[in-house]
Order: sequence, then C-alpha cells, then structure tokens
Amino acid sequence: MTDFFEVHDRDGPARIGELRLTESLTTPALVGDRLSDAGSLWPESRETPTGDSDSLTVLPHRALPAGTPDEVESAFAVDSPSIDGPSAAVISSGTAAECGSDAYVLSDAQGLVGHARAFVEGIVDVKNAIPDDTALYLPGVATPANVGLLAYAGVDLFDADRVVVKGTQGKYLTSDGEQFLADLDELPCACPACQQTREEFDREDCAAHNEHALAAQLATVRGRIRRGRLRDYLEGQGRHEAWLTAALRRFDQQYAYLEAHAPVFRRNELLAASEESLRRVEIQRFAERVTTRYRNRFSNPLVLVPCSATKPYSESQSHGQFHDAIQFRAHTVSMTSPIGVVPQELECTYPAQHYDSVVTGEWSAGEVEFVSSVLEAYLARNDYPRVVAHVPAEYRQITERVEESMGIEFEYTVRDHPTTSESLSNLAGALDGELKYAKREREHNTVRALADYQFGPAAGDDLFTDITVEGRYPKLRVHDDEHLATMVPQYGTLAFTLAGARRWVDSDAPVKIVEIDEFVPHGSVLAPGIVGADERIRVGDEVVVRGPKAFAVGRATMNGRAMAGSSRGVAVDVRHVEER
Repeated sequence: MTDFFEVHDRDGPARIGELRLTESLTTPALVGDRLSDAGSLWPESRETPTGDSDSLTVLPHRALPAGTPDEVESAFAVDSPSIDGPSAAVISSGTAAECGSDAYVLSDAQGLVGHARAFVEGIVDVKNAIPDDTALYLPGVATPANVGLLAYAGVDLFDADRVVVKGTQGKYLTSDGEQFLADLDELPCACPACQQTREEFDREDCAAHNEHALAAQLATVRGRIRRGRLRDYLEGQGRHEAWLTAALRRFDQQYAYLEAHAPVFRRNELLAASEESLRRVEIQRFAERVTTRYRNRFSNPLVLVPCSATKPYSESQSHGQFHDAIQFRAHTVSMTSPIGVVPQELECTYPAQHYDSVVTGEWSAGEVEFVSSVLEAYLARNDYPRVVAHVPAEYRQITERVEESMGIEFEYTVRDHPTTSESLSNLAGALDGELKYAKREREHNTVRALADYQFGPAAGDDLFTDITVEGRYPKLRVHDDEHLATMVPQYGTLAFTLAGARRWVDSDAPVKIVEIDEFVPHGSVLAPGIVGADERIRVGDEVVVRGPKAFAVGRATMNGRAMAGSSRGVAVDVRHVEER
C-alpha cells in the first residue's frame, strides 16, 4: 500500500497514475529529475534518508545484475526502511516482494529488456509480487521505440539515460527505432533540437532530440491508455523491432496475467488489424465464454451466417435480409474473424458489437484455424437438429473443415452471394415446415444467455426461471414481482437492481462479492474501505457490496486483487444501496 502513488485509469496492465510529489507527476512518465538516491550499500553503509516530498527517494540498496544466482541475491538482500516521504525500494526480478514502498526500482531491467522471454517472465513475476497500487520503475532502458511496450507491461516510471547515451554515440532515435546520425540526409522531426540544418546538428543536439522524442512518445502512450487503445497501437508500432513483436506475442501467452487486468467491456472500438489480434485477451475470453458458458435454448435449426460491417449485426442491411428469410424459424449464429462465432443473443456483448477488422475477402491461415476451432467447440456443446450454412464460398473452408472433423453435414444455401434473391429463397426454403419461436421465448432466452455469459454456466436458469421481460430489444428489463435487472445495450450485459442482487446471492450462480467496513457507500466504494474482495473480479464486473451496515450492487472499477491491496482509488461504482 502507498501514500504517494495512485492509479486513476487502466488499460489492461497499463495505467495512468499519479506520483504525489510536491509537484505531482502523471505516469507513465520520466522520473529521472525527480529522484533522490540514498546510495548503494556495496561500498559503505548508509544512513536512513529523511524523505523529501519534492522527490522520490531511492532507499539504500544493493543492486544486482540479471543472472545473479538466487543464493547470492538472498545473501545480500536489503531490508528497506520506512521513511516519511515518497520512497522507492530496489529489487530484482528474482527478489521482488512487498516492502512498504511507494515504488519499486528493477535493478536487472537492462538485462531483461531486449530479450522477449526473460523480459515478459520477469515483469509478470515482479508485478504479481508487488502491490497493485505501487509504481514500477525500470532505469536505463526506455527508448521511443520500446516505451509503449514497457507501459503495456505495467511499467510506470522511466528515465532518459539510455536515449542520452545513444545521442552522444550519434544514434538518432524515433518511435520506429534508431539511425546513425551520419546516415541522415535531413532531420525527420520538428522538436526544438531539430530546428536547424542537418549540417549544424551535432551529437549534443542528437541527445536533446532523443529526450524530446521519448517524452513525446510517452505523451502518445498516455493518450492511448486513456482511450483504451494502447494494444491497437502496439500491434503496428511494435513491428519496428523484432524483440518488441516477440515480447508482445510472449505476453499473449501470459493469459492469466493479462486477463486479470483486462476489463470485461470497453467503451472504445477494438481494431483487429493483424494476426496478433486473434490472441488478444478480449477475443480469447469471448470465445472461451461462448464455448464453455453459453448454452443454446432454442429447439430450432442452426443457421450460420457471415458477419456484417454494421454492428450490432441485426441492424445491418444484409442481416435484415437474412431475418426476412428466416422469420424466427431458426437460431442465427454469425461467423466472424477475429471473434469466432456470435450467437444472436450475444450480438451486443463486448467485443461482438465493438470490433472492426481488416477485410480483404480472404481468410488467413490463422483466422481459419481460430474460427474453425471455435465453431467446432460451439457445436460440441450445443445440439441442433440441423445446421444450415448460409455463407459465401470463402467461408466454406471453415465449415467443411468442421464438418469433416465432427462427422456432420451442413446444408448450404448460397449461390454466388448470401444476399442474392436465389440465395435468400434457398434459405427460406430450407426452413419450410419449421415452427417459429415466439417473441417471449426470444427475449427470455436472450436474458438467460447474457446471464450465462456474464456469470457462469447455467446462471441464466438459476437466476431467471420465472420471469417477465419488458421493454424493446435491446433495452430489456427483467421482472418477477420486482424489477431484477436491465440489459445495458451498449455492452450487452445485465445490470442488477437490489432485488436482482439478492436473488444472485441466493442462487447457485457464482457471486462476486466485495466485503466492506462499517459504512454505507453512496456513489462509490473507495479501496481503503474494503476488507476483502473476490480475486475473480475484473474491471466492469457486476459485484455485490456487503458490509455490517450496507448491502449494495454496482460495477467494479478495479480487479479483485487491486481492491484488496490498494490504499487509494475508486473500487466500485455503486448503483443501488440499502442501509441495514
């Protein structure tokens, strides 16, 4: 826990924070000129510093390089003292542990950066070992090219040491990488240091430019974090250096770490523009929940259809034509990259309503593999009397692959294009004799499907057995004798009332509970008032807030680990509360 660092906004592990010095510093940021180093313990013992509100005091330390044996690190471990002021403890990736400081300095950072596997594993170990509401500082490693990835990993503080050294070596840095100053015919930058001719520009100017470039890149990174778009940016920018792309891919293999920090929904668009997009937590989580939590409740045939650029799909012209042909006689599931498959009940659920992808008219091998695996898992979980594939020719490599793998046959209805008159007539004809499902069944199944996806397998049946549904899709309201929940159309989730929250607590569905101290929250619950929180809680999750004096329901703004370990910040936005 910390008195001098607070997280204000999050984008996965990346965050916007505030280092509370006399003059506050918004992170991710350069901290070099705000440091006060109490000194190394290798040459001599040091007095405990008094602390200074103007700077971040690095406590007396014994820094060790990457690769130091564990027994050596243990033998020379330092007990960090408490001081009256902002403090930073020096740790290594092998010795990281909570020691009461506001920030942690990673001594072996220079041995990790540039080596994808070591960097990712080291950062994940460190971040899991130190409190969520403390800052992480990597000295001597930041460049304009890598600082975006470092922030994405969860690093908050940097210095300009590396870029200055490279400048004095005649290396001109940009977000694309580095060039030798001697190879530049002109200066591709408008920073103050570059406001001169190439002939006048020397190595001292180059060092100044590099500092400006790093500061500018950090401003870009902060803007991306605030908009929830850092990952989109990195998928393009990170390709300029091989180790950055390798590290991004390595992070995608750290699903547990990334998933714990990823919100269950975002307000912004998700851009899927590369193969890396298929491995994004939001994509993988949606596919996992659709194939392990969601259950089809319709007895009608399945109709597979292509996705549309307009979202939700039901508002598109093509899906309107499909609907006119189907006429509630089948259950519609859309096939799409990068999402996989989207049952009609989940078309508003993040990220199904929020993504945009690069459309070339051809599927990559990775897309074929991913969508095929999701469709196969979906069909293995859900039984249908028939499967009608109303898809264009380029989709058939996926459907035929699944047919062969599962030993089932699909019925194909498309000639030339899914929206031709002949194709739509074929689709309508394939469903001749099938009974229509009623509006009531459609609405009830939608509410239950959302509950399955949001709260866990069979949650829809546990929570909403005997209900009535009011309103017009997608603004549905769930009732029994009382108002229980409302569908939030922007994100395709359910928001409970107090009556709904009580039903949730009494049900067999998994409940995410935040335990609070003896107070009644109004508007929000702050982290210091929390005495315990379910570690499964993710940002955006529906949560029950419970304490000796109050029962409430709302949405999480921190994950469960951060709630339990933080000393600052809003943990829950409270929607309804009653005093006990």
